[in-house]
Amino acid sequence: MHRSWMLAVPLLAVLWAASGCGCTAEPSKPATPTAGNGDSGGPTESKGSSPADSGAEGQKTASEEPKPFKLGDLIEPFTPPKLEELDKTADWQDRPVLDSLKLLREKLAKEMPLVTVQQALAMKNDSESDNEKIKSALGRLHESDNEVNWDAEINRHAYGDVNSINPILSSSVVESEVTGLMGFGLFSFDWEFNPFASSDTVESWQTSKDGMLDKVVMRKDLTWSDGKPITAHDVAFSFKAIMTSAIPVPAQRSGTDKLKWVEAYDDHTLVYFQKQPYATNVWNLNFSIIPQHIYEAKLPDDPTLVNDPYFVKLENDPVVGGSYIIKSRTRGQEIVLERRDDYYMHEGKQVRDKPYFKTIRFRIRPDLSVALLALKAGDIDEMQLAPEMWRNQTSDDDYYRTNTKASAIEWTEFHFVWNLKDPLFSDKRVRTAMSYAMDYEELIKRLRYGLDEQCGGVFHPTAKWAPKPAPKLFVQDLEKAEQLLDEAGWTDSDGDGVRDKMVGGRKVDFRFSMLTVNKQDRVDICTLMKECLDQIGVKCDVKPLEFAVVIALLQNKKFQATFGGWGTGADPYTLENIFKTGEERNYGSYSSAKVDELFEAGMRELDPEKRVKIYQQISLILSEDQPYTWLFHQNAFYGFNKSLRGYNFSPRGPYSYGPGFGAIWKPAAL
Repeated sequence: MHRSWMLAVPLLAVLWAASGCGCTAEPSKPATPTAGNGDSGGPTESKGSSPADSGAEGQKTASEEPKPFKLGDLIEPFTPPKLEELDKTADWQDRPVLDSLKLLREKLAKEMPLVTVQQALAMKNDSESDNEKIKSALGRLHESDNEVNWDAEINRHAYGDVNSINPILSSSVVESEVTGLMGFGLFSFDWEFNPFASSDTVESWQTSKDGMLDKVVMRKDLTWSDGKPITAHDVAFSFKAIMTSAIPVPAQRSGTDKLKWVEAYDDHTLVYFQKQPYATNVWNLNFSIIPQHIYEAKLPDDPTLVNDPYFVKLENDPVVGGSYIIKSRTRGQEIVLERRDDYYMHEGKQVRDKPYFKTIRFRIRPDLSVALLALKAGDIDEMQLAPEMWRNQTSDDDYYRTNTKASAIEWTEFHFVWNLKDPLFSDKRVRTAMSYAMDYEELIKRLRYGLDEQCGGVFHPTAKWAPKPAPKLFVQDLEKAEQLLDEAGWTDSDGDGVRDKMVGGRKVDFRFSMLTVNKQDRVDICTLMKECLDQIGVKCDVKPLEFAVVIALLQNKKFQATFGGWGTGADPYTLENIFKTGEERNYGSYSSAKVDELFEAGMRELDPEKRVKIYQQISLILSEDQPYTWLFHQNAFYGFNKSLRGYNFSPRGPYSYGPGFGAIWKPAAL
């Protein structure tokens, strides 16, 4: 259930949030959209956070010395008991094995469309009422197979290229979207973040009464795209690969490292051994799976999985377990996927839902203005719209000739991160002063076109984890900001118009750099902050850089402040990877003994209502300490070709949950 930090760059959160038009995928492991009409595993949810952008640059770490290769060297030695012994003592409790498409169909059956499809297609989305009518009609599923155009192609917008097709290396939202359609998995979660095992791949799922064991029996009709059977041994091997220090997959490792062991007792029976009886254990089961027979022999030769010619070849012709395979790939231009018949057919019989699209074409269009022209021309069928586009560029007859649009609440928040290791921001009074300095009215009205809401903390107000009552939102108060800076010792001692202070025996001016991805709407937000700070004697240098450069600086803590965002995880414990002391994605080096204690309590607490109160308390402490200046919640704004049906939204947008993209289809007759 990873939470995603999305760099403010256009693209798709769930990892690092993309302001304006970035979508979210989620932190640590990127969210994997459903692979077919149901769930070939569904979205992969992870336990930490992961950076994401347009996909042009995946998550990169600073250059490191090569580590000696030993498969599974991060796993403590363990000898699992025999399965017969576990069956005698575990007191297995049945867990849900579900088809997310069937779940959605049952949900929609209780909701009557507010208008007909024809009426919805004739409407313009000019009000919240119109928006709800359009979604209610065009979000429906088909009543019979005859209604579906099974030979249809969908042209999807990609904000950047895919760095790697390998699912365990996936680190951007675009990569997650592409690899999710090809990938194999056992677990998913719905639009309300309820976890389940996918009926596409699992026969049964049971958890021991003490919460320390999970037993999964896999289906026997699963094959890789090269015809080899998918077995429990592939799952156990993937766990060991992820838990190998020489393999650079920190996003996948977050949460997976909470598992003690994964044992394949035969070709179809798995048991996951947990380290602790945490409330969050269900999410530890959901990691990406790769074929053992393809990777095992070559891993020692190239643990990076990218340099050896063997792995280079796999980038264009991977062996996959999901519903689509790569048909063609042109770097920087497009990736074309083709439906895999032997995914839903087995020994001449249909055993899973047939994926709706014969072909999925990802058209890579980093320039949003170019992408919007392509949407209007019918060259792409869907894209996430920036606020300006929604407000000013998608309201005329030319746009509605071939398209409509829809919006929904999305739990993605944007903020400034302060590096607490820097003496400028180590004092809470200074960070609070930064929050009082920002002109939120100007931000929301002018830069966000009145479409997003001001943000006051880590949780969206509609999330049950959000404190109630919510902390009072900041309003620009320059006098209060100056008072706090004075109290913290930052005054203009020499009258040059810049605040200063003696630090370590020398006078230091209050000047800092604000990192941001080199996209105009992000730069504009940072520039607004710069202008606000100019009025109180603080100098801010806005520093736009390429995504990969920003990520490297953040990971090495070589920054003073940055603009970014986080998409939601399916469970609030994903915040641990962002705010707990010493965690990998705690870029601002925030540390609170109380917050650390609460994170541990939140994982151990099994009572849902008590867990809610724990995370509400964490949120309140963060709001008090202001390691971030929280700015706004970014809602989901999408343009869709009028030929599309079945799109529904979750707090993660329309794709990164079960069934998500797997529910979208085109009718046979328009």
